[in-house]
Amino acid sequence: MPIQLTGDQPFENTPSLEAKALRINLNTNIYGTFAEIGAGQEVARHFFRCGGASGTIAKTMSAYDKDFSDAIYGKEADSRYVSQSRLLKMLDWEMGLLEKRIDRKKNNERLFFTYANTVTTIDFAKRFKGHGWMGIKFQTHPNDPYSMITTHVRFRENDAKSQQLSLGVMGVNLIYGAFYQHDRPKKLLQYLFDHIDRDAIEIDTINFSGPLFSNVDNRLLSLELVRLGMTDAVMFGPDGNNLLPARELYKKNIIALRGSFRPVTKVNVDMYRKSLDIYERESDSDPDNTLVLFEITLSNLMTTGEIDEQDFMDRARLLCSLGQTVMISNFKEYYRLAEYFSEYTKKKIRLVMGVNNLIEIFNEKYYRHLSGGILEAFGKLFFKNLKVYLYPIIDPKTDKITDSNNLRVQARMKELYNFFKYNGKVIDILDYNTEDMKIFSRDILAQIESGQKGWEDKLPEGVSKLIKNQKLFGYKG
Repeated sequence: MPIQLTGDQPFENTPSLEAKALRINLNTNIYGTFAEIGAGQEVARHFFRCGGASGTIAKTMSAYDKDFSDAIYGKEADSRYVSQSRLLKMLDWEMGLLEKRIDRKKNNERLFFTYANTVTTIDFAKRFKGHGWMGIKFQTHPNDPYSMITTHVRFRENDAKSQQLSLGVMGVNLIYGAFYQHDRPKKLLQYLFDHIDRDAIEIDTINFSGPLFSNVDNRLLSLELVRLGMTDAVMFGPDGNNLLPARELYKKNIIALRGSFRPVTKVNVDMYRKSLDIYERESDSDPDNTLVLFEITLSNLMTTGEIDEQDFMDRARLLCSLGQTVMISNFKEYYRLAEYFSEYTKKKIRLVMGVNNLIEIFNEKYYRHLSGGILEAFGKLFFKNLKVYLYPIIDPKTDKITDSNNLRVQARMKELYNFFKYNGKVIDILDYNTEDMKIFSRDILAQIESGQKGWEDKLPEGVSKLIKNQKLFGYKG
């Protein structure tokens, strides 16, 4: 059979799960192994049941016992078996065995693959709903280097059987997508949810690597996860690689600075540094166990009514160049951001914001959808370990400074504001530079786009050079 792995599907509309598995099985070139830990062999069974699996499946296995699993794949330094590290070891080990045991000379048209997952489903007490890693290592031409897709999922269903079924469906979609939709990564993301209720499972991290995806920027795929509603928040590090939020936030102190960063300015950096100074002066601070996040909301990215990917990448490149970890979220309201953080940590949470943002928080219109209104939102926002580090604003005409002591909220919110302020929930950032406070991203952006001069010294060191060299934000030189 000729090798044909992309192009129009031979099925009308969305192919059924059985049709997807059967198309893989009937391609005599595709051959590989399945290694599944936790949640049963839910993916492999689809390929067995549809027929023709003998030409596709070299081996399936599960190593549920930890000692047995360690004997095969090696021990994990952190003793976590549901982890990206374990998944990668599984993929590499099983591919090594496949190459060792299947003679390439006799199978010179074979396209090798290994699918693996390591999963924990909901516990008996139903306190932890479960999560898992799944991935595929594969090739689309014989003897080519391997490419890889790995993803992390969080279960939302409340019984183990339903979670197992959802995992099985997504696994089939992943394998099918790897072979038949790898040339369209964004479409592949959407197809992962074929035949699955969006409320059943969440994808909060995905990474594409290898020669097939050399032109793919995983940060854009992270953005796509949030845009499509597959998850509420994603993160990527200074190196541009996607990070698992649950792992990065777990039991950490968190300092989060929200902004548009279009582009990042000296004001943003000053807010970050002064906030870090305040935090480190707290008697029980723990800098070594603290994560600083520069957060951009989805609404902040939709400056023209829709997401401009180039504009997003421009912002991302600048923040990464400054060594920052970036979060993209769908949390327009601050209380939702705080609630999200509290899922992973009981330690300190510090939100860094300007005066105007704090005033907006006390606007009741944002909480009409809550049965408890603003009081419900504030119960979630200002819990025990959360504080606001407040950066003042300056009136460029009068040089008047507005901080927590003289800002004005709606009259009926005044007592509520005073309650939180005088209970130490709002901390003023001091020692600010009044000239830097007059810098606004929108003004700098307009200057860059119009070719004006003088904006360079308003940005952090190295940022203006990067904008010019890479022609970011419409810079023409």
